[in-house]
Amino acid sequence: MATEPTKEENGASSKGKSTSHKKRKEKDVFIYGNYKSYYGYRIDRNTKEDPRLAVFKKEWFEGKDCLDIGCNQGIVTIAIAKKFKCRSIVGIDIDGGLIESAHWNLRKASRQVNSNKAQIKGFSDNADNSLSKDEPNVDEEMDLSKVVSFHRENFVEYLHVSSEKYDAIVCLSVSKWIHLNWGDEGIITLFVKIWRLLRPGGVFLLEPQPWKSYKQNRLVSETAKANFERIFLHPGKFREILLDKIGFRSAEVITDKLTGTVAGFDRPITAFYK
Repeated sequence: MATEPTKEENGASSKGKSTSHKKRKEKDVFIYGNYKSYYGYRIDRNTKEDPRLAVFKKEWFEGKDCLDIGCNQGIVTIAIAKKFKCRSIVGIDIDGGLIESAHWNLRKASRQVNSNKAQIKGFSDNADNSLSKDEPNVDEEMDLSKVVSFHRENFVEYLHVSSEKYDAIVCLSVSKWIHLNWGDEGIITLFVKIWRLLRPGGVFLLEPQPWKSYKQNRLVSETAKANFERIFLHPGKFREILLDKIGFRSAEVITDKLTGTVAGFDRPITAFYK
């Protein structure tokens, strides 16, 4: 027959639950912004494609070598490759778990492309006439596994792919986390490295978080809290820094309002040209 727990047992049980809950809560603090379900709560569930892709220009990516800094689970990286036909695109993120997820998403996308190829080829083989210009061409389907790659990298402190050069570099909603973890020095390092990695004529696409977002996340760690108090180069100064100090020749805001995003994520995106 079961007996009721004593007060001491109750206290121990309660303490154990409290400790366990505390550990789970601490584990869910993402000090680098490395959220596991980032795309899920950023994008309206009725939206099929990330709205940011609608404002990107094909000529920035088609047949080009590209880099996605802070790629998270690689969904945007893969989408850019598919939609704009990159020659290559590398996604990097500081979180190894997210890179594992990105590899899984790439395998899934590659299987889908291969399935589409098989269907198109079957249609072509069984057709009485050759494909019209409006019908899908199996040769146009790319091998994603040869175009897209993912690596775990700390862009600020170390970059394994630093010997490569790129035509387009994407940095979407990442700058705040670099700023909070590495301060003004980190944000300058970010911009300088991007400049050096870009080929002449290349484009840098920056989607910075607003200062109010910094305030909301300043307590994610002691490092972030300390850096927040010392930040001088607020996001509003990024354009001036990139043009006057880093050396980009021109800039244009490609959107100041995104549709299809959850409130708070319709952030301006600026294209900086080298």
